[in-house]
Amino acid sequence: MQLEAKDVGFRYENGPWLFRGINVTIEPGEIVGLTGPSGCGKTSFCKVLAGYEKPVEGSIAIHGSSLLKNVYHPVQLVFQHPEKAVNPRWKMLKTLREGGPLDQELLESLGIERKWLTRWPNELSGGELQRFCVARALGSGTHFLIADEMTTMLDAITQAQIWHVVLEMAKKRGMGILVVSHEAKLVQRLCHRIIDFHHMNGRRS
Repeated sequence: MQLEAKDVGFRYENGPWLFRGINVTIEPGEIVGLTGPSGCGKTSFCKVLAGYEKPVEGSIAIHGSSLLKNVYHPVQLVFQHPEKAVNPRWKMLKTLREGGPLDQELLESLGIERKWLTRWPNELSGGELQRFCVARALGSGTHFLIADEMTTMLDAITQAQIWHVVLEMAKKRGMGILVVSHEAKLVQRLCHRIIDFHHMNGRRS
């Protein structure tokens, strides 16, 4: 069940192309790194892959089937800033249930305490919130995970814990992962191969 971006291009209405001609494939269980300077379109590409935006050109598919036909999107995205990815009017239990039934073993492995489930987002730290975002993204219907600078804002201990859980889950499920990061050592340590997004971007105004 391969995830494929074929000749994908994207721009906002009447704006310049952010990227064009992008071809990326991720195999089940494969961990792929995506690097490139700030402003080259990496985050926008992640949003297109995960269905937050529709490509203007090209297509996104899993094993040849368009993702637009799926009710539950099998590609999930974890953003760098968790406070922007949760509804401030929802308590954390409701936020988690967006990803499907609760997986108690996963919550425990991510260090999510039961008492946090009844709290509002503004009552949690950035690291605590990010644990919830990761847990939500790892719902049972997820086949591919996109980690867009997922742990950059976290301390080293929290980073290590979250990545350990994610990698174990990927191995267990055969889940593909796209790791987007400016941290070269992290990408080199985690990934089977690395893609230079800036180099492949054939955008034209």
